[in-house]
Amino acid sequence: MLSRGVFIVLEGLDGSGKSTQAERLTDHLRRQGHGVRAVEEPGGTPEGEALREVLLREDLTPLAELFLYEASRNQLVRRVIRPALEQGEVVVCQRYDYSTVAYQGYGRGLSLELIERLNEAATEGVRPDVVLFLDVPAEEGLRRLRDERRPDRIEDEGVRFLRRVERGYRELLRRCPEMVRIDATRPPEEVFEEIRHAVENALHGR
Repeated sequence: MLSRGVFIVLEGLDGSGKSTQAERLTDHLRRQGHGVRAVEEPGGTPEGEALREVLLREDLTPLAELFLYEASRNQLVRRVIRPALEQGEVVVCQRYDYSTVAYQGYGRGLSLELIERLNEAATEGVRPDVVLFLDVPAEEGLRRLRDERRPDRIEDEGVRFLRRVERGYRELLRRCPEMVRIDATRPPEEVFEEIRHAVENALHGR
């Protein structure tokens, strides 16, 4: 067990393969003997799961959507992520406050300054050790979603919305040194090998 846990976040457009790779990574780390807590946003707590249903199904204003994401995030940080890290676990989280900048900031056009303040309050200073940005073009992510299942309310915004989100992620990648770009257009096995390497670097750096 680590003396202090490691916080790993997977980010990217819908359809980038986050769920598949998070599951692979969680299984891999457990086989390595690490205690792992796997969570996703929005959700991860009973309150967060209830908010997730509202966020993915109901017709919300952009500002209401932002507030609900932040509320879910704070519950997750306070009830799950911080305690797990304090116990020396590895936390594997699908999405974090980077998603809010990309989707609600660049996608919806809400104030980036407001989002930054709310993100800071909701996360309470809990920051990832490494962020794995699974990079796929907006058109490819949307095609994958439509091949697999019916898109939810946010995914159904269409390619122009996702292009704005993609631009947001690229700006985050430029200014956030903890973010590692992973080319997620490749076969899943190749994607996971690069993820595994990046995570091992983060673990060994601790």
